[in-house]
Amino acid sequence: MPQQKLDFSFIEKKIREKTFGILNTLNSDGTPHTTGILYGVSNPKEEFALYMLTSKKYRKTKNIQSNNLVSFIIPFPHHYLRFVPSGTITINGKAEVLPVNNKELLGIFEDKRILQLIIKDIDYENDKDYIFIKIIPNPKILCYAVGFNILKLRGSHTAGGYSVSIPDKRR
Repeated sequence: MPQQKLDFSFIEKKIREKTFGILNTLNSDGTPHTTGILYGVSNPKEEFALYMLTSKKYRKTKNIQSNNLVSFIIPFPHHYLRFVPSGTITINGKAEVLPVNNKELLGIFEDKRILQLIIKDIDYENDKDYIFIKIIPNPKILCYAVGFNILKLRGSHTAGGYSVSIPDKRR
């Protein structure tokens, strides 16, 4: 069986398969704040970015408004082999707070059922509490064990770490 090519197109496909990740922001005192959140991915023909829908009142939003550096981790757990470490994709970058009444961004959330559920009851023209967070990634995405055969990691768990670069045309 040929080995999977671990490049940006493979990682982007894996990112699109999921809808949940862990967002890390910095509190005003420099301590980390971590929260789970659902996400959508930009159109494949546009610059690569991640989008989250949230409220203005949450700490993650306030943190981004004062320091826009973020880290976003997408876990890939082994559901049957729980003793095997989860694979991860880590996207570091900058975040922007965007208004919720953006039809293009709403379209991103119509791709998956779980994302449809979080947007269905919001009045986008009048609701002032909700916003989108856009993550603009650094050019390099960090990965661990995504696309690896777990037997290959038996010899050395550190062998699963690698990075991929976002192509210039997608930045």
